[in-house]
Amino acid sequence: MDANRKTGFYYVTGGFYLVIIFVLSVVTFWVNQYLAVAELLLGLLLCIVNYLYKKHAEKKISDMFEKMTLHIGSATHNALMHFPLPTLLIDLNGKIKWYNEPFNDIFKEQALYDKEISTLIPAMSPEALFTNAAGPVQLTVTHNERVFRVFGSKPQSEEKNSIVILYFDEITEYAEYRQKYEDEKTFACLIFVDNYDELMESVGISEVPQLQGQLYKHINDWATENGGVLTKYEKDKYSVIFEHHRLEGIIKSKFDILNKIREISEGNTLPASVSIGIGVCGKDIAENDEFAKNAINMALGRGGDQAVVKDNEQFSFYGGTSKEYEKSTRVKARVVSNALAGLIKNAENIVVMAHKVTDADSLGAAFGVYRMCRMQDKPVHILLESYDQTVKNLLERMEHVEEYAGLFINTQQATSRIDATTLVVVVDTHKPSLLDAPALLKKAGQIVVVDHHRRGADFIENTALIYHEPYASSACEMLTEILQYSPQKLSLSKLEAECLYAGLVVDTKNFTFKTGVRTFEAASFLRKQGVDTVAIKTMFQQDLATYIKRAMIIKDAEIIRGNIAVSTYSEVEKDIQVTIAQAADELLNIKGITASFVLCLTENGINISGRSLGGINVQVILEKLGGGGHMTIAGAQLEGITIEEGKERLCQAIDEYYLETVN
Repeated sequence: MDANRKTGFYYVTGGFYLVIIFVLSVVTFWVNQYLAVAELLLGLLLCIVNYLYKKHAEKKISDMFEKMTLHIGSATHNALMHFPLPTLLIDLNGKIKWYNEPFNDIFKEQALYDKEISTLIPAMSPEALFTNAAGPVQLTVTHNERVFRVFGSKPQSEEKNSIVILYFDEITEYAEYRQKYEDEKTFACLIFVDNYDELMESVGISEVPQLQGQLYKHINDWATENGGVLTKYEKDKYSVIFEHHRLEGIIKSKFDILNKIREISEGNTLPASVSIGIGVCGKDIAENDEFAKNAINMALGRGGDQAVVKDNEQFSFYGGTSKEYEKSTRVKARVVSNALAGLIKNAENIVVMAHKVTDADSLGAAFGVYRMCRMQDKPVHILLESYDQTVKNLLERMEHVEEYAGLFINTQQATSRIDATTLVVVVDTHKPSLLDAPALLKKAGQIVVVDHHRRGADFIENTALIYHEPYASSACEMLTEILQYSPQKLSLSKLEAECLYAGLVVDTKNFTFKTGVRTFEAASFLRKQGVDTVAIKTMFQQDLATYIKRAMIIKDAEIIRGNIAVSTYSEVEKDIQVTIAQAADELLNIKGITASFVLCLTENGINISGRSLGGINVQVILEKLGGGGHMTIAGAQLEGITIEEGKERLCQAIDEYYLETVN
């Protein structure tokens, strides 16, 4: 139709000359009327001839176009009918409108016309086919163990009667080779025996070979059962190479090697345990090895007795049901003390950072770093934005001490002080998301992390020194040991010693949880520095209103699964996080309760405080909600939800934990 219009326009342009003839005849009329009439008749004759010629040409061109269309249609039809690939025409509802013989051979059925393609291949629903309306159809489907790559034209319109042509390219052999390649790819697995030296010291000399043999036998049997190749490269370290298709079975068994190692009994008074790190989905063997190293470090940082799988996207955790056992050696504390002293010496200035809502443990640890800096006459400041009631009581005691004037700074002041010559020491956390000003870490010249919480996937990067010991009761215990090995002569003030001691009291719940020999040794050292235990007790005193709130939270507790107490507090109040933590501690005093969770409402969402006597791992439960901590003490923050929604999500996490533990 468009071609006809173009052709007509071409021939009409010949009328331009006829117009000129008519104009000339009008002009000639004033000179010679006979000549003008002759010109007019000639013009009319030419008009008739032009019109007839135009009609003839249009018909000829139209016939040519029609013949071409018929030839093309016939060629297209023949091409579809004899196309070697299975071919299909469907409408936007997914109904079959036409198919060729190769397609019919796939299904060997009769009367496929007007059937929905999804009844034959469920994966080819209209939603799957036409999700990307702007582009052509592209997807891979499987039918009777045959794999096809389906591709075709995109819909020309959104009308239901619009037709789409689809081609089926069989790639079964390619898919089999690809799957074989994926299955036979190798991944790295590292196995470390936790506390090997302490474990061997827990048995007599005659039992050491048997214990070593049992460890090797269980690890070797597990590797052999899963088709792995085991290499022992240190007395307590093993490397295993597995094929990728074995990973699903290993994960499905929940790394049963952890339980088998834990059951070893050769007279050892300490339970045997191992940490496992697996690296998968790397671009090559070297990257898988790097992933495995990251995974084993994560497992060790979380207390050991667990497996961690690291791919190119995330960490996955399995096990972790045993509590940490402290190491008897203090070699690492001495090494860290010397290394930290060297970093302080080479820095122009030092800034100490703790987690949001600073508590007694983080403040005490910050004062430990402060004292190390002052022993070398280095300028030091502590970043302090928000803090709990206990810290407030400590700060009130420091108000009139001249030495601490200007010690505490806010984020704005820290921004102007931190540069490439600054050493930033982060205490009592390893997660940048928990800092008041994580962006300041990028400006620092060097970063040191001192923390005792079980390691999470979110970890401060580019550190010059990491002292991360999840067996330690608190950051204050770790800093106390560092101070004892400081190269310079130690001179703690009474107030600084009390800050460190208060941190020990808070994180051990009056020396009840996570206390070992080294915890009491640190407390003894601080006591010798002049700690007044009565003054410490006074720091933790609360007013009557707070005591009543805590009692109300305990009164409203609900018992689930027979041994877990869950309670809530729905009023948004300042420092309520401290109250709910204390309420969670108090709930454990109820007979039969082995774990407790208390939720409180905040301006941004809710906070959850979890406590346990050790039988239930509250860290694993709250990690499902984005939190973390220790097996017996953990917390989580959920933003943008109500307290009812938070309680529901907590109960779901508890159910998942029990399901994983039982299975």
